[in-house]
Amino acid sequence: MSRIPATFEALRQAGRKALIPYVTAGDPYADATVDIMVALAEGGADVIELGVPFSDPMADGPVIQKASERALAKGIGMAQVLEMVRAFRARRADTPVVLMGYANPVERYDQKHGANAFVKQAAEAGVDGVLIVDYPPEECVAFAETLKAHGLDLIFLLAPTSTEERMAQVGALASGYVYYVSLKGVTGAGHLDTAAVADAVPRIRRHVKVPVGVGFGIRDAASAQAVARVSDGVVIGSRLIQILENETRDNAPLAARRFIGDIRTALDAL
Repeated sequence: MSRIPATFEALRQAGRKALIPYVTAGDPYADATVDIMVALAEGGADVIELGVPFSDPMADGPVIQKASERALAKGIGMAQVLEMVRAFRARRADTPVVLMGYANPVERYDQKHGANAFVKQAAEAGVDGVLIVDYPPEECVAFAETLKAHGLDLIFLLAPTSTEERMAQVGALASGYVYYVSLKGVTGAGHLDTAAVADAVPRIRRHVKVPVGVGFGIRDAASAQAVARVSDGVVIGSRLIQILENETRDNAPLAARRFIGDIRTALDAL
């Protein structure tokens, strides 16, 4: 069973907001990802989104695109990502892990290993949820059922351009949480409009019964606090990747823990 609902419920009862960092598997060092994930959990991450490297990450800005390119150059694919989750689970049993990526690696994995191999092996590895950027809700009803049968949550993106109809479609299938993209554009963009987020989240909640996390454009404690005031959690990716790409192998986990620890302190101060 997924750890995500219990995590959000514990946070709700404690009056706290979820902190959800994103890192690309295999970047900046292929052998550092598990150490970085452990450091993020130690620093206060409630859920970790682990990016599956892909050659055409259309929703991602240049920072995460380059992270994917670096990871692919190191030979990181779905098999390696699942092994990283297994290794993380051996060291940290409680922090939920969500795989975030695109349809191509998932479908290619099933082609190589058999129908539903990805879902089965993700569950066995200790994955809690899956976010496939280019799987719209109307095309993945069967996928959602397969995930649910294996105790995994299916997480969807919503955006400022999402219609009421799309929100309702997502609400019918989503579990775990939904990820609201606070900006029009790609990851790492600037100009976070917290007033617009504050307006959008109640509209989403009319259709979606799971928690709402907000990402894109969150870069520091101040922007994280602003978003957390009107949502159930914050997602931080590009800024964390920028920090890690300038660190040595030994310092990368420490830098991750320090950055996330500062954000955690800011959220808990609300």
